Amino acid sequence: MFSSPTQMRFGVFLGPYHRPGLDPNLALHRDLDLAVHLDRLGFDEIWFGEHHSGGVETIASPEVMIAAAAQRTSRIRLGTGVSSLPYHQPFILADRIVQLDHLTRGRMAFGVGPGQLLEDATMIGIEPSTQRARMEQALDVMMRLFAGETVTAKTEWFTLQDAVLQLPRYSDFEVAVTGSISAAGPSLAGKHGVSLLSLAATDPTGTDRLAGQWQIVEEEAARSGHIVKRENWRLLGPMHIAETVEQAKKDVAYGMPWIMNYLSHITPASVGSYDTVDELVDMLNETGRGVVGTPDMAVAQLLRLQERSGGFGTYLFQGSDYARWPATLRSYELFAEEVIPRMNGRIHTIEAAVERTLSSGTAGADATRRSQAEATAQYRASRGLS
Repeated sequence: MFSSPTQMRFGVFLGPYHRPGLDPNLALHRDLDLAVHLDRLGFDEIWFGEHHSGGVETIASPEVMIAAAAQRTSRIRLGTGVSSLPYHQPFILADRIVQLDHLTRGRMAFGVGPGQLLEDATMIGIEPSTQRARMEQALDVMMRLFAGETVTAKTEWFTLQDAVLQLPRYSDFEVAVTGSISAAGPSLAGKHGVSLLSLAATDPTGTDRLAGQWQIVEEEAARSGHIVKRENWRLLGPMHIAETVEQAKKDVAYGMPWIMNYLSHITPASVGSYDTVDELVDMLNETGRGVVGTPDMAVAQLLRLQERSGGFGTYLFQGSDYARWPATLRSYELFAEEVIPRMNGRIHTIEAAVERTLSSGTAGADATRRSQAEATAQYRASRGLS
């Protein structure tokens, strides 16, 4: 159903970041339309986020989006990107995730994190400093529940008494833990032998630590008796491509400056504000924080990340309204047309076949001309024509 593990996979991590001013109802339906678009283009996965404030990331339930997207698509993997574990009673969330596994017939992936937006936590009475520890507590019991165990556990924020899921897992669905700059995410991924989703992979500090992050995953996995694979490692970054750099810059003038400014209020890894689009785009391209440009520039970024990380399995676009809707769709289309086949070797035999034909000069045309002449001569001779 999914891409060969020997090839790089591609997808979109859809917070989503919707530029204010867009009808929120239309935005939600466009998120589903994007899943259909990516499915048709051959992308491997799309991840839906969970946020409850801020007015930009307007998906409250990734499970609802996955259920809806599953009815509209046929092959693309659908992930929670991510479920904020401290916001949920872990048994109830685990039960819903297994049900989703059944409804999607194994096309679901379960991404988890501690939650990001400050107001999300404060509105439901959670002290933000406790979120990482609570995520780890929740994941510990959820992994046991997914394995079919009966779990009794008591923490300061939830209690389980002989809890067991009534549905078995439909598939061996993938679980992915988010990581940023610190070692916390990689350590937790290794402890449970699950996937790592590196959210700050193109931040210069994050890029510098990529190889070390995977080393942490492997070391923790070995301590816990698990085997982890690089093919299940995902790197996330901003990217928008067009036929020319100039066109890409014009496209992202619509939303990228505003979204980057918004992110400076919620994440320490943001780029902040810039006076002009040119300055912002030049900084992204020059530092490797992102790509706003051409397919060639996208390929160069992916090769750079492969080298710096030592190898990974999936590249995820940061799903944002950097550009207007038609230009956004075209960016993904152009990526599918020109970048994916180059990264996965699908174009090499085609290029070789074309080169063989062109290097033969006019041999093919000459052979056809001779054949046509011989056929004409045979016809005329059969009819007694001079």
